[in-house]
Amino acid sequence: MHDLLVVGAGPYGLSIASHAAAAGLDLRVLGRPMASWRDHMPPGMFLKSEPWASNLSDPGGRLRLDAYCAEQGVRAGHGEPIPVGTFASYGVWFARHGVPGVDERTVARIAAVPGGFEAVTEDGEVLRARTVALAVGVLPFTEIPAALRGLGPAYVSHSSHHGDLGRFRGRDVTVVGGGQAALETAALLAEQGTRVRVVARAGRLRWNDVPPPWERPWTQSLRAPHSGLGCGWRNWFYAERPGLFRRLPAATRARVAATALGPAGAWWVRDRVESAVEVLLGHEVAAAYGEGGAVRLETVSRAGEAAVLDTEHVIAATGFRAGCERLGLLADDLRGGLRTVADGSPHVGRDFESSVPGLFMAGLVTASGFGPAMRFVHGASFTAGTLVRGVRRRLRTGARGGLIPAPARRSPDALDTAGR
Repeated sequence: MHDLLVVGAGPYGLSIASHAAAAGLDLRVLGRPMASWRDHMPPGMFLKSEPWASNLSDPGGRLRLDAYCAEQGVRAGHGEPIPVGTFASYGVWFARHGVPGVDERTVARIAAVPGGFEAVTEDGEVLRARTVALAVGVLPFTEIPAALRGLGPAYVSHSSHHGDLGRFRGRDVTVVGGGQAALETAALLAEQGTRVRVVARAGRLRWNDVPPPWERPWTQSLRAPHSGLGCGWRNWFYAERPGLFRRLPAATRARVAATALGPAGAWWVRDRVESAVEVLLGHEVAAAYGEGGAVRLETVSRAGEAAVLDTEHVIAATGFRAGCERLGLLADDLRGGLRTVADGSPHVGRDFESSVPGLFMAGLVTASGFGPAMRFVHGASFTAGTLVRGVRRRLRTGARGGLIPAPARRSPDALDTAGR
């Protein structure tokens, strides 16, 4: 039986695995390295985060993005966006140098068994481990507006479903959303000859500013320090102190997780959108009908004014919702045994352990506990070291497979008070 099974090989899974290997744990890692970045983002996309804020985490800090870029002869300077393809290749390089023996099979099911957990791979092999770190990324949590859910995949898709937008060349596409994914997808579509429009609920589009220089007068740095989530003390707190963020009242954490760093486009995509993309602001899709290769969208404005538009396909760039019910690879009793917080995501303790002893969580599903950094690569560094310390603590005290009997369960607030 392994000490730790890491499920997922994206930035969080690989970072956790690197720290676990360095700690001497008997480790197994399953998942295709950087699969969502390699297979679900079209060519031409760039990282929104700064290169220095996009490192995967190894204990020695040697396998940074800038080290990979230097090896490849690619610049990784402040204020210079990195192509998503370069970042995906960096993750594969990180896996090769920092994580022993990644098994590229996917996990179909995880169940609790005496002494730990049992994972069944896609081809039926059964693996057992005392602890599990679930780092499944964002793809299980894609969110499509209710009005669009009745349409089939021929008519509607999520922005994360596309590793290639070429199928839409010469067609008419409507992108729903007002954030970076919507705006960059729309720009790429327009640049390949697609007739494209953006429909957004917001009354105006928000654009991030060009980042200030890395080296600047100390007075400017004092007023608005750089951080992995942008300039400013609030962003610095979210990015650099997730452990302190977790100590905030639960209601405050929930509000910040839901509203901080809201939809906005990167500065470098603004001209590409404003010069080529039709934008319908202040409108929400109220109903949608697909027939004969076309989609009719009925929208309503904030003032209650209705409008109708026809298109051939809708791309919903409407984000992700990390509810426990979407963790379909967990056995029913295991998933049902997870405590949840207000937004339906799993409650996690100070070391990312869920309410099921030995089952740890990483990435987007922990944003309500540890803050907005967990929605970005930058959060992987804090997560990896903290989670592996928690795994080692659990192994010392004895990982218990199975679920906590109902009478023994405490509320999330009680767990917070207890410091878990």
